[in-house]
Amino acid sequence: MKFTVDRSLFINKLNDVLKAVSSRASIPILTGIKLDLDENRLLLTGSDTDISIEAAIPTKTSEGEKNADLIFFSAGSVVVNAHFFSEIVKKLPNTTFDFEVKEGLQIQIVSGDADYTINGLDASSYPRLPEISDEASFSVRGKTLQDLINATVFAVSTQDSRPALTGVNFTFAQDHIKAVATDSHRLSQRTMATEDGPANEVSMILPGKNLQDLAQIIGESDPELKIFLGDSQVMFKIDSLNFYTRLLEGVYPDVDRLLPASSTTHVQFDIADLSSTLSRASLVTHANRNNAVQMKLDVANGQVTVSGNSPEIGKVEEKVGFANLDGRDLSISFNPDYMQAALRAARSVADAVKINFTEPLRPFTVVPAKEGVEFVQLITPIRTF
Repeated sequence: MKFTVDRSLFINKLNDVLKAVSSRASIPILTGIKLDLDENRLLLTGSDTDISIEAAIPTKTSEGEKNADLIFFSAGSVVVNAHFFSEIVKKLPNTTFDFEVKEGLQIQIVSGDADYTINGLDASSYPRLPEISDEASFSVRGKTLQDLINATVFAVSTQDSRPALTGVNFTFAQDHIKAVATDSHRLSQRTMATEDGPANEVSMILPGKNLQDLAQIIGESDPELKIFLGDSQVMFKIDSLNFYTRLLEGVYPDVDRLLPASSTTHVQFDIADLSSTLSRASLVTHANRNNAVQMKLDVANGQVTVSGNSPEIGKVEEKVGFANLDGRDLSISFNPDYMQAALRAARSVADAVKINFTEPLRPFTVVPAKEGVEFVQLITPIRTF
């Protein structure tokens, strides 16, 4: 096995694959990256059994000419230690490097005056990736999926007692995609239009951590993603990269019934103003075990006050500016970190939010103050007495 490759291009592919490699892998060989080379492409593979990522560099251009970024000499396969290999490649002096597997799985890496020899592992010992049929496949824009992930993934549960809640529940339909996440204390649900969804509705629960990796790989561009659904795995194909993730088992709760059908008090805030106020209040409330701020809405006098109290530190009180306030007077306590996360998510689509309250101990909703956006977040208040 021998090739010469552009170092920057290789590092880009390597960084994607490294997201699937864990230093604490239960199977030792999975701490490595598998390299497969043939006349058509160099394939890099990383896996931790939870996610698997394949990234390919073709040996030929789309016109069928030789790819100057990857020069093929001889085919083969090998597994390299992911940590040491990535550190070596990132510090090589030249813009290209030579890679050759010699007898005894000795790997020589040469770039300029740097000449490394490292030990490789037998590629036949590397686990096979799942085979997923392309019969049940459909497409989605990368930016659409990324926006859905960013709008929901922060609300997944970190507790394994209810595995389904550690993931985001996606429903793919022909003309829209709905994503929802909840940890039973808060909820975030976003729906976006699409044109190339499946003819028949498809639902799946995808692990939150894996979705964060996928969102990073999508990056700033808007590639077309093709989704291939298997029995227990799903594969996302992004150009020359394949991203495999397991599906979470279980039935996701019917969260629509949790959303209040009506509300009694409504207020609209500028996101930046409310976020700054909560940030100042949190300096005090973070020292308290229940980490709760109180919001008092005085409709008659046209005032909204945020306050926080900690026996160990002291207290804070601040009036907040608002655009609209109507309904009944209300005092309610909630976790400021949950509200801050909701505001960060809403900021991607609007500069202001509407908060709709019902009662002091009933969940309330946070929605962008912008028409045509289907995005609702639910926060459960804290009992402070």
